[in-house]
Amino acid sequence: MENMKIPVEVDPTEDTEWNDILREKGIIPERPPSPTAELEAALEEAVARQHENRLESKDLDDLDELEDEEDEEFLNFYKQQRMQELKKLSEAKKFGSVLPLSKNEYEGEVTKASNDSFVLVHLSLQSSLQSRLLSSIFTTLASKFAEIKFCDIPGQRCIENYPDSNCPTLIIYHKGNVKKQFITLTQLGGNDTKLKDLEQVLIDLEAVNVNDKRLLINQQDEDLQEERKLRFLKKSLRGSNDLDDEDDDDFYD
Repeated sequence: MENMKIPVEVDPTEDTEWNDILREKGIIPERPPSPTAELEAALEEAVARQHENRLESKDLDDLDELEDEEDEEFLNFYKQQRMQELKKLSEAKKFGSVLPLSKNEYEGEVTKASNDSFVLVHLSLQSSLQSRLLSSIFTTLASKFAEIKFCDIPGQRCIENYPDSNCPTLIIYHKGNVKKQFITLTQLGGNDTKLKDLEQVLIDLEAVNVNDKRLLINQQDEDLQEERKLRFLKKSLRGSNDLDDEDDDDFYD
């Protein structure tokens, strides 16, 4: 009877002196960290990372405006980075318009050319409304993003007996491979497909940086901010002392 061992239930999550002894001897596992502490640590890390990367989306003009607010060495690092990016982008701008293709040009102008840049190909059909819509969007995109190659070839000229019902077909190449393909514009908005829909595809494929100010969505945001500021200034110049909350919110958005 003297050697009889009576099992004792132990809650390993409790913070007791007995549990500390058991942990030292490796009988029970270490107490797991507090979920609250983990959450606080994650939030602190996120805030710190956000602060460290606060200039990532700023262009040269934005950086110039921060000269009195930021450390000079820190600011100059990002200025040099932006100038290198602009130089690289300028060197890459070698297209600027939609290139008509023939079948025998396809491999060289598309597949091989995609080793140096993104290449978007429109297999077109003149009688198709969606195809004419895509041609219009291609023209705009080609002029905005001259570092990306945009090509057009009639579907049946590219692939014998290619179904008219598959037109327009959009094929996106990079590094010699097809990265994305759309049969008609159904997945992009159908007959209501817009420039921003194609821009989002370019962002998703990392052909264009999400912070690129050439993007329609970023231009619209800037225009909206300017409109809000102008509206606020006009009210101020009229000597209005009763700006409603909505206007104040607009200005500080």
